Order: sequence, then structure tokens, then C-alpha cells
Amino acid sequence: MNLAVLLSPTLDENFSVVDDLDSARSLPSFAELKAMAEKESPTLKAADAVLSSASLGVRSARYSLLPSFSVEANYGIDANAFARHSSRAAEPEAGRLPNLGYSLAFNVSIPIFDWGATKSKVRQAETRVRQAELQLTQAQRQAVNSLYTFYNEAVAARSAVDLARTTADLAAESLRLINLRYQAGESTVLEVVDAQKTLIESRNAYDEAQVRYRLSVSSLQSLTGGF
Repeated sequence: MNLAVLLSPTLDENFSVVDDLDSARSLPSFAELKAMAEKESPTLKAADAVLSSASLGVRSARYSLLPSFSVEANYGIDANAFARHSSRAAEPEAGRLPNLGYSLAFNVSIPIFDWGATKSKVRQAETRVRQAELQLTQAQRQAVNSLYTFYNEAVAARSAVDLARTTADLAAESLRLINLRYQAGESTVLEVVDAQKTLIESRNAYDEAQVRYRLSVSSLQSLTGGF
């Protein structure tokens, strides 16, 4: 009922609960996970964005060493009357004159000497690029280190799951055989109880191994995204 409250306010939505703990998916290869981490890791994306921004800063600083050309255009009314044509009080004999006009201004700037300010800006931008490259390299190494750690943990957890499943299956088979012997009068009730206890413990261990495997896969997906 608590789950129904979360899913539907009117409690009329049909749903079913499936226990998929025993259907854990297999791990991709390490090469595939590494390629996914290079594309999906937020840390690497941020470091790569910083490097791209620093590279653009170098280009912007170097453009200051080149000549610049600009054009300014103006169009409008330069008169006391808001009209296309009007008479001027200072020149009444000229009649009605146009008020609309335009102007163009061209500006060419050639850098010759600026006391080394532009070169200093270029060097600062190049230094930021080298710093961003080092940060990206460090982030890549840390990501690979974390990927190796999480992948090894997931592989070990997967092996533990397989071992725990085999142990649980053997415990279930042992309980079945002891029950048959007990029904035939060749076994005692204490042996049956011990077999049941062993089966419960092995199943609990199997469930714990499944949980550890899911947690290790979640840690791995924090670097690679879903798979």
C-alpha cells in the first residue's frame, strides 16, 4: 500500500514487483568501459571544457597583434523637425530640404608598440593552456585509477556472487538429500536442522554478495554512465 501511494494518488494503478536481484547483468570489457568513461565522465568533460576555453583565450590574445578594421554606419534625422523634409530658419530661400541623412566612419588600427602588453597577455593565455592540459591529464589519470579500482571491485564481487550461488545450490541439494535420508530413517532431525541452517546462511551470503555486486556496478557507472 505504501508503494501504491507513491505510484498513484488514487491507488488504482496496476503494478507488479519483480525480484531481479538474481538477474545481474555481466560486465562489459575494460576497453569498452574506458571508452565510455572518456565520453561520459563529468570530471573529464569539465577539464576538457577548461582546456578549450584556454585555447580560445590564446587565439583571442594573438588576434590583438594583428591590424583591426572597423566600420561605423549612422542613418537618421538631424533636424529640429521630425519629418523627412522641412525648411531651415537660417536658409529660407533654400526651400524644403531633406532631413534624413547617413554617415560612414572607417577605422584602421595597426599595432606597433604597446610596451609588451599584448605579448604578456599571449604568454598568460599560453600558461593557462598548459595548466589546463596538466589538469586534464591529472583528471584522466585519476579517472583511469578510479576505473581500475571500481572494475576490479566489480569483478571480485561478481566472482563472489558465482561462488555464493554455487554454495547455495549445494546447500539446497544437501538439504534435499538429508530430507530423503530422514524420511527413510537414516538421518536424525538434528542433521535436518543443521542442513536448513546451512542453507539459510548460504542464501543470506548469496544475497549479500548480490548487493555488493550491485553497489560496485553503481560505483562503476558513476564514471561510465549506464550500461
